[in-house]
Amino acid sequence: MVAKNKRIAKALFEWIGEGKNPAGVAPLHVPDLANVDGRIVTIRVDTGVVAETDSDNAKSDENRWMRLTLDTVGSIEWPKDRQGRPVYPEGYEELAKKLGRPLHPPGRDIRCIVSVGMLTEGWDCNTVTHVIGLRPFQSQLLCEQVVGRALRRRFYQIGEDGKFEEEVAKVFGVPFEVVPFKAMNASPKPKPPQRRIYAVPSKAQHAITVPNVRGYQMGVRNRITVEDWASVPSITLDPQDLPPTSAMAAMLNMNRPSVTAPGGPQMATLEAFRAQHREQQLAFQMAANLTRLYVAQPTCEVPAHVLFPQVLRIVQRYLNDKVKVRPPAERLDAFLSPYYGWIIERLLGAIRPDIEAGELPEVPDIDEDRPLRTADISVFTPKPVAEATKTHLNLVVADTISWEQSAAYQLDHHPVVRSFVKNHGLQFAIPYLHNGKASEYLPDFVARIESEDEQYLIAEIKGADWEGTAEIKAHAAIRWCNAVNATKRFGHWTYFLALNVAELVAHLNSLEASARLAHPISAVH
Repeated sequence: MVAKNKRIAKALFEWIGEGKNPAGVAPLHVPDLANVDGRIVTIRVDTGVVAETDSDNAKSDENRWMRLTLDTVGSIEWPKDRQGRPVYPEGYEELAKKLGRPLHPPGRDIRCIVSVGMLTEGWDCNTVTHVIGLRPFQSQLLCEQVVGRALRRRFYQIGEDGKFEEEVAKVFGVPFEVVPFKAMNASPKPKPPQRRIYAVPSKAQHAITVPNVRGYQMGVRNRITVEDWASVPSITLDPQDLPPTSAMAAMLNMNRPSVTAPGGPQMATLEAFRAQHREQQLAFQMAANLTRLYVAQPTCEVPAHVLFPQVLRIVQRYLNDKVKVRPPAERLDAFLSPYYGWIIERLLGAIRPDIEAGELPEVPDIDEDRPLRTADISVFTPKPVAEATKTHLNLVVADTISWEQSAAYQLDHHPVVRSFVKNHGLQFAIPYLHNGKASEYLPDFVARIESEDEQYLIAEIKGADWEGTAEIKAHAAIRWCNAVNATKRFGHWTYFLALNVAELVAHLNSLEASARLAHPISAVH
């Protein structure tokens, strides 16, 4: 495996060899690659160690041992002299005794190497069967050098047909042809004119302040729950995203895969994984993973044995109610990446302390020193702008051709809206977790609603969900509203996702009707 950097290589090594799967990543379930009972079968090699040992200037005994390990991968035993005694490399016996290692070739049992960068051209292991590229490849030479690690033949006996026996190596994640990029010499386009967006002092009655939420704090003493299952994002197991079968073509013909070349096509399928696992078993593993994440938090007081059954019930309900399967995908595929990590993220964002059971609600971690105020906005933009009355700013910025302009017009003229602001220069970002990393969602508008108490609406206009994250962002926004409302310091906040301007107008009309009837407003999307 060729990783991009040491951090990724370390995570891969721990996942494969040590059984320490990162949060949101399913366990590997490949015991043949696990380092157990003192038997080392998976190793990690850093570029610096390889370069150091290539020059015969190893700075430590462990680095010298690593070089010997690399040089003997695939070797069952040492060569023997005429008397049948093993012939060791110079200084090997002394090094093995010093480190307390056995005398057999140190690379004998190695089945997986996680490398940062790539191993050098002088590495002549002839037992490589798979190469997996987990780094960007920006040159044809680099691709060829990486693939070259698997091109050493193991046997050279001539068969009855006068040819070598066929040997196959499988390569994943390494492009066989890098499309060249040719810079154009065309003159640069002129920059569009910039308009300054700033707060107008005479419109201070339309000022809006948004709490700057950096994260959330949740203390659990005994009970957890999912308060609103309807808002929890679902997951669709789509064979277009994770094909259950994949045909791997052999060789190359004019830089194109060939199904008729030696080696022939081979099928990679999920059948072995599906046959070896049961849904209940994997649901237990997912619940155990989530339980470990919660127990590790300093604000979690509930013991693991009390928390686990609650988490397991939540996991099972999510699998039954929220996982949609498109054949030929199967429900078991949910326990493979990326689905496994997505489910963990969905549940981390949905599980809350059970308030009805006496738990305290989740509250936001607010940066009290840096509130998000319209009075502080002063930015330049080349984007389209329009004038508006009910905003603290001189102009309203639009990120679309017509959708946001129409939405701003409706907000500016609807009687239920006291003030509004386009989220441009305000830096209002809602934190959420997606694809294993912390992300931020920037909603379109914030509006102050006409009412006796302080009420705000976060509005999003989404013509189409091209990225497939609208449901995830909506759930993150509802979490933000509920946490801020729990503080009872910043008024009452709600969220609405409109697929067109007509839906936004209908929602504003419903808010106006609710205000007249003095009904409470809930966070919906």
